[in-house]
Amino acid sequence: MTVQDWFEKRKEAQIQRRALEARVEIEANPDLWTKCVHCDAQLLKKDIEENDMVCPVCDYHFRVNARTRIKQLFDEGSFEELFSEIKPTDPLEFVDTESYKDRLKAAQEKTGMDDAVITGIASIEGHRLATAVMDFDFMGGSMGSVVGEKVTRIMEKAIELRLPVLVITSSGGARMQESALSLMQMAKTSCACARLDEAGLLYINLITDPTFGGVTASFGTLGDIIVAEQGARVGFAGRRVIEQTIRQKLPSDFQTAEYLMKYGQVDVVSSRKNLRETLSNILAMHE
Repeated sequence: MTVQDWFEKRKEAQIQRRALEARVEIEANPDLWTKCVHCDAQLLKKDIEENDMVCPVCDYHFRVNARTRIKQLFDEGSFEELFSEIKPTDPLEFVDTESYKDRLKAAQEKTGMDDAVITGIASIEGHRLATAVMDFDFMGGSMGSVVGEKVTRIMEKAIELRLPVLVITSSGGARMQESALSLMQMAKTSCACARLDEAGLLYINLITDPTFGGVTASFGTLGDIIVAEQGARVGFAGRRVIEQTIRQKLPSDFQTAEYLMKYGQVDVVSSRKNLRETLSNILAMHE
């Protein structure tokens, strides 16, 4: 064995030992670690949180809930929640594998929210605005009567106060447990967007992963400026449904923010670390 072979063998043994030690540490402390769904890197949860929930290895943007989004984007202490008294009911007494009431209760306990959107007044770098922030953790961010009502009311409040509006979407679409009542929210919120336009107020959409279905087909893409977070998936129907319908294989980047910007459906694609600055600049230009 040559000296070079000896060093190579020793180096390989060290790498294997470190990998084994890392596996042992991960198995012993599962709550401290998570795996990136994009690159499979084992990451300390603390490191991801300190990096705004973005993978430091491959730059994959993890989904974040509404409260985290509010903390990341808005000036500290500036968010004032409105319309929290609006709560969901079960007008159709809907039951599938379990009752809608039970699904609502489980989602409320999981998220600490009453429904899939939080609305209020906030500021970004001192620029005051009205906002609605959706949360995918609450029944897939589905749009039911409460989401439609709160989004409409915050837009009406913006008209009253002469404020720009920022809506942050993350949704799988309409809420099937409310049937036609959910679909009605598309028309309702679209009419509210039209009133914003008639009032001459700025409306910004911030699309985050994922945004699909009835939200995309209504208030989610009716903004004067549409900003998408890096890597966000956006569309109406899902990729598999489209492929089965047209019987063609779609591009690998189909329905991503970057793909949509290339074809003009999105105005700006921004990384999470630059979102606050991007939105602040847009607000400043329109004051």
